[in-house]
Amino acid sequence: MNLTDLAFTPALEQARLIRQREISPLELVELYLQRIEKLNGQLGSYVTVAAELAIADATAKTEAIAHNSEELPPFFGVPIAIKDLNAVAGLPCAYGVKILKKRISTEDDGVVSRIKQAGFIVLGKTATSEVGMLPYTEPDGFPPARNPWHLDYTPGGSSGGSAAALAAGLCAIAQGSDGGGSIRGPASCCGLVGIKPSRGRVTHAPYGDRLSGIATNGPMGRTVADAAALLDAMSGYVVGDPYWLPDPDPSFLAAAQKPPGHLRIAFATTIEPVGAADPGCKQAVLDTVHLLQTMGHTVEPGCPDFSDLIEPFSVVWQAVLSEAGIPFIFLGKMNRWLLNRSRFHSSGKYLRAVGKMQMVARRIVAFFDAVDVLVLPTYLHSTIRVGEWATLRPSKTLEKIINWVAPCPPFNATGQPVVTIPTSFDQNGLPIGIQLIGRPAADATVIALAAQIEAAKPWIHHRPAFAK
Repeated sequence: MNLTDLAFTPALEQARLIRQREISPLELVELYLQRIEKLNGQLGSYVTVAAELAIADATAKTEAIAHNSEELPPFFGVPIAIKDLNAVAGLPCAYGVKILKKRISTEDDGVVSRIKQAGFIVLGKTATSEVGMLPYTEPDGFPPARNPWHLDYTPGGSSGGSAAALAAGLCAIAQGSDGGGSIRGPASCCGLVGIKPSRGRVTHAPYGDRLSGIATNGPMGRTVADAAALLDAMSGYVVGDPYWLPDPDPSFLAAAQKPPGHLRIAFATTIEPVGAADPGCKQAVLDTVHLLQTMGHTVEPGCPDFSDLIEPFSVVWQAVLSEAGIPFIFLGKMNRWLLNRSRFHSSGKYLRAVGKMQMVARRIVAFFDAVDVLVLPTYLHSTIRVGEWATLRPSKTLEKIINWVAPCPPFNATGQPVVTIPTSFDQNGLPIGIQLIGRPAADATVIALAAQIEAAKPWIHHRPAFAK
């Protein structure tokens, strides 16, 4: 195996190679740090590279495995990237805000603690859109994150840095977060597997609720099994969490390794009231539908009504800027405009929006009484260019955002599990993905179905030319 092949080897396989002492954690970390040094200047995927901390951790783990035959954590010695919305002790956490670049975290977020307990080595912090608000990763004061499949295009957002790093072979696996498609969109743009877990599956410790439950942390991987195993590592209740679910039995990795059984599946290529997917994204759904039919699943057209969701969801989503407490002057143009809008939302309006969002969510979830899984495009059109919307009026940018990401936010509102998997390429050679949406708490079902599709139509052999 050459070094490029090793960099693109799935994380679970890397963990196996480490346990069998065919490679060492230090060798892996040094490989990824060399690739980061070579490629990140063009890619903009990492905002902080934790070279010294990663080498120290890798050295200690390499020595430990040489002298310790005890059972190791599942991802012992495997390098991972952490999104710059999550605190890692000893590293900056800027939230994509220029003035916060030098703010050093004193403790790990709860999800980062779980990641470390699983044996991962943190390579650094990956780029996010400012305060995680936008579906492209171009915050003021930072280089834009770029898509390794075509550097003129965005890797999406707000987990764009994690997606770009993983797709370019600058880490083995990555963590992201999703409050309106921020894992699923970047995964789709970059040809990766992304999981938005069920509400309550992954902790927000040491913090409380995130925007009335619409946001969650989640995994990104090159394979369904990798993403499922990282979700196993991330999952679990922490005392005081406002939402919680029981641990999976068996694990999500086990779900990825067995057939899902016969499923009733609905699909749609039009999202009301926004409109239809472009031809490439529509065809990705239709091709998946055909594949599912050949597998023996029952597949019929159908989709919940999302028409009353945009207004209340927007009120809740925009509140993150007020919650963040970052002075107006330190925000970029789009977020300044959104913050001004949110200032007109009283606490009463916010609570009414939450109530309305939850009422619409009830109607959406009721649709799943008759189906197990819904197949939708991840986004309604393929990836945009870096800076494509930068000169537009903010109101026009918001309109374009809604018309792009429309298939994603409804399931942040409902808290349902979703897996995005890559299916095809657009006319520019950029990946396109589809979403598999499951019933509440049925993460295992959509993971198993995603793995079944992946086995029939593997993606792992695809790599961007930029990263070879």
